[in-house]
Order: sequence, then C-alpha cells, then structure tokens
Amino acid sequence: MPPGLHLVAVPIGAARDITLRALDVLAGADVLAAEDTRTLRHLMEIHGIALNGRPLVAYHDHNEAAALPRLMAALREGKSVAYAPEAGTPLVSDPGFGLARAAAAEGIAVVAAPGASAVLAALAVSGLPSDRFLFAGFPPAAAGERARFIAELAPLRATLILYESPRRVGRLLGELAEGLGETRQAALCRELTKRFEEVTRGTLGDLAERFAAAEPKGEIVLVIDRGAEVQADAATLEDLLREAMTRLSVKDAAAEVAAKTGTSKRSIYQLALNLSER
Repeated sequence: MPPGLHLVAVPIGAARDITLRALDVLAGADVLAAEDTRTLRHLMEIHGIALNGRPLVAYHDHNEAAALPRLMAALREGKSVAYAPEAGTPLVSDPGFGLARAAAAEGIAVVAAPGASAVLAALAVSGLPSDRFLFAGFPPAAAGERARFIAELAPLRATLILYESPRRVGRLLGELAEGLGETRQAALCRELTKRFEEVTRGTLGDLAERFAAAEPKGEIVLVIDRGAEVQADAATLEDLLREAMTRLSVKDAAAEVAAKTGTSKRSIYQLALNLSER
C-alpha cells in the first residue's frame, strides 16, 4: 500500500455498497482511522478483513486535538493511513478535513477511494436538475442564523441539497417554503439504500404541510429545485421587497430580491431604504 492518507468512502446503509478498491485499502493500510471504530470494525468483519494487530484509531470532531498528532506522526514515518467516516464519503458533513489539510500542508499524498455518498444518491433519485448543484450541509440551529442561511440560498441558480434531522425537518420545510417560495419543487429522501428507503416529491408548500405534524423517521436528505428568474417591474420589485423585509434586514432583503430579479443591487438597496422609511 503506497504511503499517504487514504480517504475511504464507506456504505451509507447497505453493506455491499463498498468498492473493491476500498476493501483493498482497508486490508492493506498500515494504520486505520475511523469516525466510529465500532462501525468500521463491523464493516471489516462483514467483508472478511482482519485487523491483524494494526492500530485502529478513533478520529472525530471531539478528539481531533489528541488523535491528529498520532495520525500525522504515522504519515511522517511514511506509513499508509486509511480514514473512514461512520457512513458515506469523508469530509462531506463528516470529519476528516483537519487531517486532510494537515497532510496536504506537509506535502504528504492525500488519495481518495471514492464511493457511496448520500448527497449524490439523493440528487440522482430526486428527479431534479443535476447539472449544477450546491450541498449546503445542515442548516444552523438558531432561528436568526437559519433565516440568514435560507436568504443566502434563495437567489442561487442551482439545485440545493441539505441535511436535516427528522425532528426539525418539518419546521425547516415551512421556513424554506416561506423563504424560497411555496411552489418550488423539492424531494425529501429518507433512509437511502436501506430497507425503508423512500422519496417524497412535491412543492415545498406541499412537503411543509405533509411533514408539519408527521415526523419522518431515519436519515433525511432534502433536495430543492433551483429558483426561477423573476422579470419584475417597479410594482413587483416593491412587493418582493416588502415581503422579504418582513423576514430579513433591509440589506439582506435587497440582496435577495436583486439576485432573484437580476436587478442592480445598488438600485434595489436604495428602493428598500425608501420603503423602510415610509
């Protein structure tokens, strides 16, 4: 196994969703590191890969300060280190960034063994445009930060992909329907690759109504269609601004409407100021 850091994608549900190359890396690396050592050990047992006395190091957000120096020491010694998250692809809403950045900064080879990804699986089954997309991770927990987060997403001409917990997704869908528009198409993907996999498609308004009280179970990925450009006259611009200013600051509302309509930010901001003073 060549020396360096090997970032290994692992299944997001079905144990057979792992590549032959990933199995080779797990079997041949000098040192193994994992977000959850029990999960990786179980996966290796399923596929008949023995540890054979090799170190298996826990590396996650809560122990990075202690684990990173140990893994970097192994890499500096010319060893091969394989890192796997609990599920999916390393660094995609999973730990590993600090390790990959530290290795790259020292000129150590960083190699990907690609594979399963909830982001890409959800995009593929959503039925929404896939030529341009943005993965935005988990929305902020605080209401104010979440409102700003949604406002930043509103003008983007790309399919949006979010993670959210089952207990919060109903609330989020309501906020997205308000901030992005009730008629925007979306897909709520649940338990991808697992026994109870389900994709629920509809408008944000429909999904918000459906999941307001009925909390879905399992891992959730939300995929949202890009917004349509709005060709707006003066009256429409004022209406859009007034609505946006009920949710956002003058500056953020102006930025949202300017991006939606392709209008000059300066002129929209001035209009927003005028409206706020009336």
